[in-house]
Amino acid sequence: MKIKVVVFVFTLVTSIFVSAQNVCTAYYPFTEGAKFEITHYSKKGKIENVTKYHVSKIDGNTATIEATVFDDKNKEITTTSYNVTCKGNSISIDFKSLINADMLNQYKDMNLEFSGTNIELPNDLDIGTQLKDANMIMAINMSGINMNITMDIVNRRIDSKASITTPAGTFDCFAINYDTQVKMGIKTSFSVKEWIAEGVGVVKTETYNKKGKLMGYSELTNISK
Repeated sequence: MKIKVVVFVFTLVTSIFVSAQNVCTAYYPFTEGAKFEITHYSKKGKIENVTKYHVSKIDGNTATIEATVFDDKNKEITTTSYNVTCKGNSISIDFKSLINADMLNQYKDMNLEFSGTNIELPNDLDIGTQLKDANMIMAINMSGINMNITMDIVNRRIDSKASITTPAGTFDCFAINYDTQVKMGIKTSFSVKEWIAEGVGVVKTETYNKKGKLMGYSELTNISK
């Protein structure tokens, strides 16, 4: 069964959450009602799908993010949600955010169970910073037949700074590189480079195969806070 892999870690956006006891400046949205949009393109620049995000609720130090995926004709494909938690000097992003649109759509009517390690992102980023690994395991039950899909995010590191322009504006960004390994019967590996901006989050993402050739990319195309 062939599934097109579209990494969603490419969707991290940001804002500022303030409570009476804590100030959390994070690379993720902590403003209730904030909305943002990530458009995913093929390597040739053709729109493949669009994900629209909404910060639906803030509960203490936890934000609930709703994500709705639309195809290239603006038809809704699927909707999911996950949590982001502010923890001291970093944020913890629910590992379920790693699930891509194709997986959600293909297995939405099946019995699914999830486990994994959350994505952690410190607030005090700098060039050379090594970040913790993350992973997600999706266990699928198909009429009594069990199958696991595993996604590992490894070798995460900050390697540079750059000014990036997208349809949403121009942003000063840190560049994060990491490797992704997906197992679903066979193992597929690719590398990702994403640019994130304080107060905004992920601005642009590029995905490359093992030979270093571009597979596709995504850009922040709209944001409102």
